[in-house]
Formats: sequence, structure tokens, C-alpha cells
Amino acid sequence: MDTDLVSGPAASAGVDDRPAIEVAGVSRRFGPVRALDAVSLAVGRGEIHALLGPNGAGKTTLLRVLTGLVEPDEGEVRVLGGALGVFTSRGFRKLFGMIPSGDRTFYLRISGLENLVFFGRLYGLPKATALKRAREVLEAVDLAAAARQRVGLYSHGMQKRLSVARSLLMNPPILLVDEATHDLDPDGSQRTKRLIVAAAERGTAVVWATQRLDEIRGFADRVTLLDRGRVRFSGTVPELMGLAATRRYLLHLDPPLAEDPVLDVARRVASPFGDILPVGDQEAGHVVLALREGAVLGDAIVALSSAGIRVLACREERSMVEAAFLRLTGGSEP
Repeated sequence: MDTDLVSGPAASAGVDDRPAIEVAGVSRRFGPVRALDAVSLAVGRGEIHALLGPNGAGKTTLLRVLTGLVEPDEGEVRVLGGALGVFTSRGFRKLFGMIPSGDRTFYLRISGLENLVFFGRLYGLPKATALKRAREVLEAVDLAAAARQRVGLYSHGMQKRLSVARSLLMNPPILLVDEATHDLDPDGSQRTKRLIVAAAERGTAVVWATQRLDEIRGFADRVTLLDRGRVRFSGTVPELMGLAATRRYLLHLDPPLAEDPVLDVARRVASPFGDILPVGDQEAGHVVLALREGAVLGDAIVALSSAGIRVLACREERSMVEAAFLRLTGGSEP
């Protein structure tokens, strides 16, 4: 997969140190429903900014506001230093690459290559340039072999990859991504994320909307957590993880903890690091270790082993990002 696509607006966008996207106090109602409530955030050039939240949080509405498809009732949006309201031309549309959660805008009776050439021409590219770019982005998303196949014969995953290819067609300075990996297998998901990272490295500002917590860890630079239209958190992923409740690990211990004295020993040995909590079938030797803040999991396991209690298996009961997510959105803890 070739992530080194030809240079374009994104490559030269870094000359201005202002944020690529600035959202200040944006609110939007749909009837009685307040989809966005005084939302503010900023996305820098070359930054991957995760927009995290459960269904109905307002993520898609905010993306539609950013593209000018929905006008806010209150607040202001600035894109590349300009107020959103003044951008109504074809030039404004060239600023954005959009990967929607469900894309029904392709022409199913023509090929993927013909679709991309068509959209390139709509953006104002000469035919030869549109054809060249279409081939480049199809290669990048591993659709070169299916370039001349009718899109109506594409699988859902292939259509999603075609949507990714179209978003990169103009090498835009801003990418808006809504549940990009929803229909993709693990390989397709990784390909897409590598393309997004490569675009960010060229200076593209990326807003990556998702409800999947596993997508942002080790990928996003910053995250804004929305819940019921309001910002619940804004910062880095490690900062979000720092808001998580006590880290919990499911341990399988040997010998089994059928006898209370053995459980007492495990609790006493682990007490400097956290609490041993019974869970499920005690005779199977399964317990939960709830680590205290600052404690190191490895130290607790060494202490148990030194006391003659072997740890046969260890699994994080819930990721720290998920724990923080549930805590901030009012989700239930086990």
C-alpha cells in the first residue's frame, strides 16, 4: 500500500500556526432535541483529533456543522482561519475529505475508477489528472485490482475503502472521518489508519469520530468526548485514561483459592498494591486484582509468586480508556 500520495494542499498547510479547525460555543437543536450544547474544540494542522462518544452523542451533527451542511443555532466555526459562513464555493468543498459512516453517493453501475474520475472532475481536476489521482488512491486502499469492476458488485468493505479513496482524492487539508472502520476487517482497518496517519504527517487536520474505544489508543493525538451533545472531556488519550477508576485485572491463580486461608494469603500479599476480590467460581482460582493508583501490576504478580501463589493467567478486565469513557458518560460499572 502506497501512503506517499502526491503533494497537495495538505502538504503546504503547515505555514499557518493557527488551528485548522476552531469550534467555539456551538449549539444546535433539532426540534426539542439539543444535539450540540455549547461545544468548543480546536484541531491543529497535522493532528488526529478523536471525537469520541456513544450513539446520539452529537458526533455526526458536529461533522455536518464543520462541512457547512448544518448551520449552528449559536456559536462560531472557523476553518483554516476563515469563518465557516463565508465558505460557499467549490473552493471551500476542496478543503474537506469526508468519510461518512454510510455512503450511498457512489454510482453503482459504473466502476470504482470511473466513480473517482467523476468526482475528481467535479472538484475541477483536468481529466488526465483525475485519472492519475484515481489510480493512486485506489492503489493506496488496495482496490487497484477491482478498479474497473462495477461498484454495485463491491462488498460493503470494498465500498468503504472506495469512500476512503475518494476522501484522499484531492489530498485535502482537512479530513472528517465518521466511523471509518465500521465495515472493515482488521486488515482494512489498519490500512485505513495508516493512510490517515500518513495524511496527518503531511499536515492534514483529522477529526476521527468513533464510539470504538480501541481505535483511539496509540492513534489519536487528542480526544474530545461528547455525551448528549456536551463536551465531557477534552485532552490527550493518556489524560483520559488517567480519569479511569481503579485498574482491574482478572487473575487465574494456582493453587486454586477454594480454602479461605489461601485467599487470605493472597489478599495479605497483594494488599500493598491493591485488593483481591472474589469473582465467579472460587474453586477455579479466579479472582480480580484491583490495583491502587501508582501500583505496578508486575510487582503484585511477583509478590504473589514469592508467596507460593502462581499466576497462571492475567487479563485486564476493562481497558482504562473504556473505564474512563463509562465514568464520564454515566455508564454502569460491573
